[in-house]
Amino acid sequence: MGKWFGTDGIRGVANTDPMTAEMALKVGRAVAFACRRAERRPRVVVGRDPRISGDALEHALVAGICSMGADACRVGILPTPGVAFLVRDLDADAGIVLSASHNPFPDNGIKLFSSAGRKLPDAREAEIEALILEARPGQNLPTGERLGRAVSVADAENRYVDFLKRTWPRDLSLEGLKVAMDCANGATYRVGPRTFAELGAVVAALGIGPDGTNINRDCGSEHVEPLARRVIEEGAALGLAFDGDGDRLIAVDERGGIVTGDRILALAARALETEGRLRNGVVVSTVMSNLGLRSALRVAGIRHVATPVGDRYVRDAMDETGAILGGEDSGHLIFGEHHTTGDGILSALQLAAILRRTGRLLSELAAVMTVYPQHLVNVDVRAKPELDAVPAIAAAIAAAEASLGEHGRVLVRYSGTQPLCRVMVEGPTAEITAETCRRIAAVVARELG
Repeated sequence: MGKWFGTDGIRGVANTDPMTAEMALKVGRAVAFACRRAERRPRVVVGRDPRISGDALEHALVAGICSMGADACRVGILPTPGVAFLVRDLDADAGIVLSASHNPFPDNGIKLFSSAGRKLPDAREAEIEALILEARPGQNLPTGERLGRAVSVADAENRYVDFLKRTWPRDLSLEGLKVAMDCANGATYRVGPRTFAELGAVVAALGIGPDGTNINRDCGSEHVEPLARRVIEEGAALGLAFDGDGDRLIAVDERGGIVTGDRILALAARALETEGRLRNGVVVSTVMSNLGLRSALRVAGIRHVATPVGDRYVRDAMDETGAILGGEDSGHLIFGEHHTTGDGILSALQLAAILRRTGRLLSELAAVMTVYPQHLVNVDVRAKPELDAVPAIAAAIAAAEASLGEHGRVLVRYSGTQPLCRVMVEGPTAEITAETCRRIAAVVARELG
């Protein structure tokens, strides 16, 4: 990774380095310069979630874009995948989203998309970082009529909602389906309920009152319990929880049971395979996926490909294998027939379509995958040395792997967006799994905390 970019762009506490207005200005200039075209002035789509820090950061970002001679197309508060769609729909040269996704409200982040609506590869991010380090990226700042302008895209939300509705199968209906939906007081708070309601669903919505400080607070995909209660209270057939920027989906079945990304991948893969639509018979997920997903896919005769953590790596592997389905247990799900990136609302529509087409309950469909006991501990760290280079940590991991043998696995990795080391263990029983995880986490905390 580069100096600032992690697994999903730049992220940190807003108004502290690196998430400052000064950095936003520099990113705007760097992206605008990287997008320069001989035939016309570059266009950069700019969207955000409702965080209070988004006001200052957006103004700085737009100033940077315009000062480098590009036009900033402001789409306002809109889910990250909505911005990715609009980059292509508006024939823009890049997209920038201000959001810290599922993080608490003091954080914010900067995500970049190419003209194809794709997350940038590492090499391209490195180029942007090199430009940021220059006071004036590659040339003097333009003057006079060569300056860019900021324009508001008044129909941005309508364009995105229309796109989402076009992904719904024409031979199916959502009429009368009762859905509970938690929008995390985030970027989906309007478009999520609106899309489902316009397709005929009966929507009971929560997390739709963003005030700039309540995004992800005890709601959304990171805190599904309120949604599970609402599903039971409403007698809903389906619960849908999005994260702050709307690129994740966690579902709740009719009994209040939580259905995470791996299970949605498993049941979607089976449905697509049954319909003869699972291209090349392959599904892509990350190394964090539960062993149960691999087992369920193997039983169904579906090939599984594992990637490093990060939805852009999933997307790259999908391209390489010709897959149309991939994602992460966290709820980043990519339905490649419809979009270039993970989209929580689109994924929710695809899940609802499977329920409608099969006529089965979500609890029944999710049973296609048995979840192996898994335990995850996040350890605060002051530095991120190579884990193999810390003898005590390497020894603890080796001992755990030897103890579990073929009945489990250990995955220890740093967060790409926070000062954390994630220790994940899967094993034969919940007790063994938790104890093994705690032992490794204690060593990591002692050595790096």
